[in-house]
Amino acid sequence: MTCPPAQPKGVIVGIAGSVVDVHFAGGLPSLGHALEVPRGDEPSIVLEVQQHAGNNVVRAVAMQSTSGLARGAEVLDLGGPITVPVGEAVLGRLIDVVGRPLDRGPPFPADVPRWPIHREAPALGRQGRADQVLWTGIKVIDLLAPLPWGGKAAMFGGAGVGKTVLIMELIRSTVEAYAGISVFAGVGERSREGHELLLELQRSGVLKRTALVFGQMNEPPGARWRVAMAALTEAEYFRDEKAENVLLLMDNVFRFVQAGAEVSGLLGRLPSRMGYQPTLASEIAELEQRIASVGAAAITSIQAVYVPADDFTDPAVAETFSHLDSTIMLSRDMASEGLYPAIDPLGSTSTLLDPGVVGAEHYALAQEVRRTIARYRDLQEVIALLGIEELSRADRVAVARARRLLRFLTQPFLVTEAFTARQGRTVAVADTLAGCRAILGGETDDWPETLFYMAGTFDDVRARQAAEVRA
Repeated sequence: MTCPPAQPKGVIVGIAGSVVDVHFAGGLPSLGHALEVPRGDEPSIVLEVQQHAGNNVVRAVAMQSTSGLARGAEVLDLGGPITVPVGEAVLGRLIDVVGRPLDRGPPFPADVPRWPIHREAPALGRQGRADQVLWTGIKVIDLLAPLPWGGKAAMFGGAGVGKTVLIMELIRSTVEAYAGISVFAGVGERSREGHELLLELQRSGVLKRTALVFGQMNEPPGARWRVAMAALTEAEYFRDEKAENVLLLMDNVFRFVQAGAEVSGLLGRLPSRMGYQPTLASEIAELEQRIASVGAAAITSIQAVYVPADDFTDPAVAETFSHLDSTIMLSRDMASEGLYPAIDPLGSTSTLLDPGVVGAEHYALAQEVRRTIARYRDLQEVIALLGIEELSRADRVAVARARRLLRFLTQPFLVTEAFTARQGRTVAVADTLAGCRAILGGETDDWPETLFYMAGTFDDVRARQAAEVRA
């Protein structure tokens, strides 16, 4: 970053953790402007103006560690928001919130275009409708909570239920299937997770069509707060300038909110409900409303959302719900039973599960699957207390079919082959519907339910049954 010569210079007068107070003798930088602290041979520190504190002092939040920074250091006003390099140059690269390479690759050339991370959402008149399905090859998602092309979907779950693995599988399957651009925003990611993702993308051959933007867990809250905006800017460039469809994946939106709460506290703002920042709703809206389709190109967003203490009434979780077209709920109970992906078939919903979008047959079959599994859930307490023998014949049949459906909707993933020794599978929605139709129709009532676990298509289950009969 370089400072325009006409821009004023300031001096640091106070440092409190990630918050830096800068005095300007002349005009003050506007809110949201980027400031730069040169440090000789070391990389400069970038700040973002958040408050005008009075007496010609602005209060800014650092994007890098302020360790070693001293009062009296010179600060340059960059004359606008933080910018990041965009375009073909960032594909296959791993960068940070200000666009600096993290992959030990070469620096970006000076002629690479840079866009500001703060941008207006597309006007409503320009936005398209999210009424087409993004088929993922993941059975339970395609059947019960189809993802919207050009819309927003999120997967909600507590710690350790499989959000990151599911995100990685979606990158692998959808980028290969649709041959589009993918942008991954690592918001507060662990270094291990980022490294594993980079290696997986290299192995699968999709890295050359993917841009990775990371604000890691050990970085200051300012970096974790703005990294989602930086990644969204990368996606917007390909949508607006190249007219390409973009898959934007974020892991994790809760950490974006959490970083905003940390910044709010550092700036001295009074907290709102449950200690969150008073600007919670507007910060989430500022991010989510920029995700849209414009003309023939679309940004499709799939987001992971950590649910603290599995409390779905948490304000950060509840606020995110209001912006989504599809919600995928991950269940700790299912994860504990080894039913992966641990997606709750009753809690997961989509606005696209409509006869006018997916067809009457798909809709009716999905509703019947839900009814059967709901009946099983209602009877679980009775079964635990009295045993399945005390149920009526009709209820016993419903329970058996529900257990087969739950196991048929499990699936081995491509990204977990090295850990499970199971060959990963993607399944066409027609094959998923055929399997569920056969189970609900009673064709498999005499088959062991273990045959359905971690199978791909129904033909795989039928082959297992034939092999068992021969044995």
